[in-house]
Amino acid sequence: MKYSQIDGIDKPVSRLLQGSIMLSADDRDGNFRLLDACFENGFNAFDSAHSYGAGLTDTELGAWITSRGIRDDVVILTKCAHPENGIPDRVRPEYIRSDLAESLERLQTDHVELFLLHRDSRDYPVDEIVDVLHEAKEAGQIGVYGGSNWLGDRVKAANDYAAANGKTPFTVSSPQFSVAEMVKPPWEGCISVSGAQGEADRAWYDENEISLFTWSSLAGGFMTGKFTRDNLDSFTSYWDTNPIGAYAYESNFQRLDRVIELAADKGVSPSQISVAYVLSNSPRHHAIVANWEVEQIPDNAAAADLQLSAAEIAWLELKTEEKPS
Repeated sequence: MKYSQIDGIDKPVSRLLQGSIMLSADDRDGNFRLLDACFENGFNAFDSAHSYGAGLTDTELGAWITSRGIRDDVVILTKCAHPENGIPDRVRPEYIRSDLAESLERLQTDHVELFLLHRDSRDYPVDEIVDVLHEAKEAGQIGVYGGSNWLGDRVKAANDYAAANGKTPFTVSSPQFSVAEMVKPPWEGCISVSGAQGEADRAWYDENEISLFTWSSLAGGFMTGKFTRDNLDSFTSYWDTNPIGAYAYESNFQRLDRVIELAADKGVSPSQISVAYVLSNSPRHHAIVANWEVEQIPDNAAAADLQLSAAEIAWLELKTEEKPS
C-alpha cells in the first residue's frame, strides 16, 4: 500500500480508501470482517457520508473503529449537504453544521480528518460555505476540508475568498476520475475530471497542491471488463444499468480494450490497471474503491503498488496509437 502525507492530517493516508456503501444494516459481523480485512491489507482510510443509508455507513464504520480501538490509526472521510428528505439543495451553513454534528455522533468521535461538501450549489456564495467549514476546523472537528463534485472554478473562488479573509482554504477535492470518460452523470450533480474535459481541472489541482480523493475509479465496474459491446442488454440490476448509462460508449470500450491488453502484458487484472491509472497520474491522487467481498481486497491493495508510465497513461487515454514497450 502507498501512503500520502497531507497538511492538516497528523498521520499517513492510504492512497486507496475503502468505501462504505456496501455495509449492511443486517450483518454487523460481516461488515466488521470486511473492514478488518481492509485494515489488515493496508487500508487506513475509509469513505462515508451523512446521506449513505440514512446514516447507516457512519454508524457501522464508527462502531467498527470503536470496537477495535483504532481511532488513532485510521483516517475518516465523511461528506455532508447531499440532497435529503425531499430537500434538493442543502449546501447551506445550517445543514453543514447539523450533518457534521450527526456524523460525529454516529461515528463515535469528536473529529474527522477529511470533511467534504457532497454536492455544490453554484449560486450560493462561497464565503458563507468557507466560513462555516473554517469555524468547524477551528473547533477541532475537521482536519481538512473541500468539495466533492465541485468544479475547479468554484474551488478557486472558495480559496480566493479564504486567502483574502484569513480563512483555511479547500485543500482536497473529490471528483470522479477513471480511464473511462463520464459521458452522462450517473447521478444528478456529479462532476468528473476524467478525459480531455477534465485535464484543465486536474492541472489546476496539481499546480495548487490540492489532493484528489477520486470516486468510481473503475467507472462503476465498467473498467473491470464485465461489460462488453454485446452483453449490455443482459444486465438488469441498478448497480449495473447505472454505469452502463454513464460509461458504456464506444470510445470507452476502446479504452477498456487497451486496459485489458496492458493487464495481460503485466500479468495483472484490468481492475488493477484501472486503479493504478488513477494513482499514477499524480502522487496527490487517492482512489476510493468499493471492496464488496473480502476476497477482492488483496488484489485492490496490490494495485496501489503498480506504477504506470506517462507513455502507458497516454496510450490508455487514446492519445497515442503505438503501445509502449
